[in-house]
Amino acid sequence: MKTSLETLEGLKRSLTVDVSIDTFNQKVDKILKTMASQVSIDGFRKGKVPVSMVKQRFGDNAKSDAVNEIVNETLVDALTEAKVTPAARPSVSKVDAEGEDNFSYTVEFEVFPEVKIADFSKLEVEQVKVDITKADEERTLNGLQEQLIEFKTVKRKSKEGDRVAMDFVGTIDGETFEGGEAKDFKLVIGKGTMIPGFEESITDVAAGKTVDLDVNFPEDYHATHLAGKPVKFNITINEVGSPKEPKLDAEFAKKFGEKDMDALLVSMKEQMRTEIDGRIDQINKDSLFNALAAANKFDVPQGSIDGEAQNLLAEMQERMQQQGQTPQADMPASLFNDEAERRVKLGLLVGQIASDNQMQASMEQIDARIQEMSQAYGENAQQMVDYYNQDVSRKSSVELMIVEKMVQDKILEDAKIKTVKKKFTEITEQA
Repeated sequence: MKTSLETLEGLKRSLTVDVSIDTFNQKVDKILKTMASQVSIDGFRKGKVPVSMVKQRFGDNAKSDAVNEIVNETLVDALTEAKVTPAARPSVSKVDAEGEDNFSYTVEFEVFPEVKIADFSKLEVEQVKVDITKADEERTLNGLQEQLIEFKTVKRKSKEGDRVAMDFVGTIDGETFEGGEAKDFKLVIGKGTMIPGFEESITDVAAGKTVDLDVNFPEDYHATHLAGKPVKFNITINEVGSPKEPKLDAEFAKKFGEKDMDALLVSMKEQMRTEIDGRIDQINKDSLFNALAAANKFDVPQGSIDGEAQNLLAEMQERMQQQGQTPQADMPASLFNDEAERRVKLGLLVGQIASDNQMQASMEQIDARIQEMSQAYGENAQQMVDYYNQDVSRKSSVELMIVEKMVQDKILEDAKIKTVKKKFTEITEQA
């Protein structure tokens, strides 16, 4: 076997592999003999068809099968001999089976780039810090109160803060659209959950009244097929309910699983800290990795980008289904190419940094991380631990998280850090 490697544009490579023509011909003959023992042709009993006739009818198929077999049998050794590692499965671009001495095939593929990490000390990284204030705690407690508000039916016109029960029908060009019709729909006025103009139209309206409303969906509406379109609503108010806030006492605390208000406040503060720390960790991680990606310029294999874009598309469609939305079947994966390229690039960078610094996660670290993650599952914690222990690939994902954190810590040791203080609400109210 002889190999010849050629560098094409960017990360693309071409590898030509030569083997003896006798090897190819022997493969073809063997396939034809197998066919002769299996095919049925009029005038001949099965297994008694002459090889010459099989060759006449199925010779091209036999040659194609022989090519596939030789490629499968020789490609790995050929790549090893050429000292090259493809980023994805190579594709056959040329086959020459007409030579007197040699049979050859050519495959094309992309390789991973050579990654040389830029000096960490030149990185400028913004890291967010948040202090939880008394006002934040009061606002969170008010939110808990709102969850337990009771609404009492009143015989007056509606106002902000009231809960209105209604029937409505929305039409576009005279046709009802999906999600545009509801019965006994309940809405608290002033929450801003409906499109602009809707809540205003049902304010200062008594039960039993009907309202006709002409508005437009916002241009940036999440359902793109409705964005910017004019819509007519016919709304019938069934009931107006006045809010009654619960008292902040032991009974209130018990509804959130705590014995009294002191215990509830302690639990609430811990949960606030846990939530904000989780969000800050993600924000700071993104900031650091964005700086890392910007400081290291190299090409990324298009095949890897395409594969990751498909993963992102699948993730988005799954989220849409979980939210009760219908995924768009014709959405191209290429819409996710920018984020896919970023992910692939960061994967290469993290892998190279981990390799350069001999970073590995021990089994003890992996098990400890799984135990830590399981605490969020309460009574089902052990099921979560078992889930990860049942599959090596799941444990590998945890290992990657640990190594990724090692890489973050290594970069932060040398990078120039700019700490930015933000308010609790700036983080928690981000979309």
